[in-house]
Amino acid sequence: MKKVILVCTLAILMFACKSNSATSTKTDRKSQVAIKGNWEISSVTYPGSQYVKVNTFQLADSECFVGSTWKFVSNNNKGTMALTKTNCVAFSSPITWFVNADGQFVLKILDAGEKARKVRDGYVLGLANQSETSFQLIDKIDVAGKMTDVVYQFQKVN
Repeated sequence: MKKVILVCTLAILMFACKSNSATSTKTDRKSQVAIKGNWEISSVTYPGSQYVKVNTFQLADSECFVGSTWKFVSNNNKGTMALTKTNCVAFSSPITWFVNADGQFVLKILDAGEKARKVRDGYVLGLANQSETSFQLIDKIDVAGKMTDVVYQFQKVN
């Protein structure tokens, strides 16, 4: 009897201590609906940008994302993004995304025809200063052992 109680107690402790993943929490529908539509990144800012280059989403230098176009569809959490800046690599891709209940923006960049569930890598960014015409995504990067915010400023495109 004591063994059964011990096993039950251990099982309860294991499940009670389970951590929540950014991708397994409920979504923030209100924030998602507000992001629906066509957007453009108007600026990318971070301390030391004149000295440090950031390789955003392992695709290109962060400056190449200025002027990039993004389309967010809130009812199916899909969309597209495209880098179009001259003197930068041209890139276009479908994406999946959602805003979790903790206010984090979860993003996966897909290859053409690829299913989101097959993509293991993604990005969790902070969502800030959301309005009808703008919002910010904030990525945290390590610069010489110090965590630094990279702020992507989005503007609504009509």
